[in-house]
Amino acid sequence: MVAITYDMEILSSIPAAKMFKAVVLDADTLIPKIMPQAIKSVEILEGDGGVGTVKIIHFGDGSQFKSVKHRVEAIDKENLTHTYSIIEGDALSDVIESITYHIKIVPTEDGGSICKNRSIYNTKGDVEISEEKIKEGKEKAMAMFKAIEAYLHANPDC
Repeated sequence: MVAITYDMEILSSIPAAKMFKAVVLDADTLIPKIMPQAIKSVEILEGDGGVGTVKIIHFGDGSQFKSVKHRVEAIDKENLTHTYSIIEGDALSDVIESITYHIKIVPTEDGGSICKNRSIYNTKGDVEISEEKIKEGKEKAMAMFKAIEAYLHANPDC
């Protein structure tokens, strides 16, 4: 198995605690509401949303994939961190064993935040993942983050 890691940072004018709530705590209902073409629904298979919770994410009609299983590995509401893994599903294809995401939302001096995201692709065997596939994943993550940010600006009471 090969582990391929990439880091990404996204700046936002939304305060860190509010962004964490939207991106992590409310994501299961918020993302299908604002991006139904990307994610149709999220269903908890086991757990209460905390560590060990397993969810199935059903992708929207705009996706080439049907669904993935996602397991919550860690969540720290005080430090605004969240770790989860994609453990099953057609998005993993034949070459990826799992993908683990480490998210940390950091406050900035101007009252906004930085979303730091580390993605670790664990491949089957010694398979390499192309830069193009990694770039595609980064672009999708950026689009989702920016859609959430735009929603929060349009709906400041959320």
